[in-house]
Amino acid sequence: MSEADRIVGLYERHAHAFDRLRSKHLFEHAWIDRFAGKLAQGSSVLDLGCGSGDPIAAALLARGMKVTGIDASPTLIDLCRERLPAGDWQVADMRELSLGRTFDGILAWHSFFHLTPDAQRAMFPRFAAHAVEGTVLMFTSGPSEGMAMGDLEGEPLYHASLSPEEYRCLLAENGFEVLAHTVEDPECGGATVWLARGI
Repeated sequence: MSEADRIVGLYERHAHAFDRLRSKHLFEHAWIDRFAGKLAQGSSVLDLGCGSGDPIAAALLARGMKVTGIDASPTLIDLCRERLPAGDWQVADMRELSLGRTFDGILAWHSFFHLTPDAQRAMFPRFAAHAVEGTVLMFTSGPSEGMAMGDLEGEPLYHASLSPEEYRCLLAENGFEVLAHTVEDPECGGATVWLARGI
């Protein structure tokens, strides 16, 4: 089993530790504001890799969004259901996503980059299948093509990224235009962020 294949089990084993370590201070607020600012109140948002729901999904719910959260960890989804009963929380692997409906916004914040390069490529048609014209898509990636290993409770945590050029091509091929792309945003914990819209 590759390090990427171990991600789901890793987050499930350390779900409570991850929740404890995950800052509940919304340091991502500028990007969440940008994302939500392009959506009307009451819009439907698909949060892929929603974790325990706090603080990002919680912030979207507080703005009046209808949030569907997907995570492969049953324990993290249970935390979402306990804390944020207004959301629709489902245990699922984003790589197999097929909900049969579309959303006004799709978010994959600090989750999509745990997939292998090939799995990331395969996600773009899945994004498109859950989008319509005007759907806002936001995700984080690495700053450049490559692989990096992090750490969660002493276990290796896999990350990968395609090149910016390939992300742009995949977005265009699947019906999205890039609205903004910032590499290692110093105001957002060094996150590399993509904001796009369905056309």
